[in-house]
Amino acid sequence: MTALHVFSGHHEAVAAPAVRKIGPADLAQALRLGIADFALMPSHVVFLCLIYPIVGIVLARLVLGYDILPMLFPLAAGFALVGPLAALGLYEISRRREQGLEVSWRHAFGVLRSPSLWSIVALGVLLMVIFLVWLGVANAIYVMTFGYVPAASIPDFLARVFGTPEGWTLIVVGNGVGFLFAAGVLAISVVSFPLLLDRDVGAITAMLTSVRAVAANPVTMSLWGIIVALTLAIGSLPFFMGLTVAVPVLGHATWHLYRRVVA
Repeated sequence: MTALHVFSGHHEAVAAPAVRKIGPADLAQALRLGIADFALMPSHVVFLCLIYPIVGIVLARLVLGYDILPMLFPLAAGFALVGPLAALGLYEISRRREQGLEVSWRHAFGVLRSPSLWSIVALGVLLMVIFLVWLGVANAIYVMTFGYVPAASIPDFLARVFGTPEGWTLIVVGNGVGFLFAAGVLAISVVSFPLLLDRDVGAITAMLTSVRAVAANPVTMSLWGIIVALTLAIGSLPFFMGLTVAVPVLGHATWHLYRRVVA
């Protein structure tokens, strides 16, 4: 394994994957297939995604216990930034089912034997860095708005956010900046991880293909981003438990979206 292989894939001169134009009907079909994958193996995907509500509860406890309540929403929103990496096992299950191969929860770990494993790791590290930068930016926005004085309680925090001009400034600016982070991650990752799982093209080619897919389908991919954001938001309630269904359905659907947009 060389650094060149990680970024450029097995063959330096391999042709860039072609992308197709898709529409809302393709998104609906991808979601239907994702739900079908989940329905046929719910025990497997729930097992794989059980870590999400557990991590969510732990994060919530840490936030509430260490008086950094303002970071709870950025942490929850940050799940969307690392979701494409975390759903790798789900892509593998959908890939095997699509090919008519045997499928069980153990096959989700087949990702570890992928020829593109180090490219996947490199792209995953990039997403984690973006996630950490987002947390730092979100904290800076809060400090610039309210200063360093922590909220005394949950009611006090909610009163600050929803009952003061500074709070509404925080909501508008924070969500605006968060949207930019989410849009950037969507552009570089919407099909890059499934592509790396499917073909050894290298991290750079995977990201560029993802960007080209978004550029060729700006409205459709924007709609997909909204669907993902709303589904994750609903799944985060209560205490992130809904993510045991939302994450696997979106993960499976993302594989089928990849198959429809990348030739």
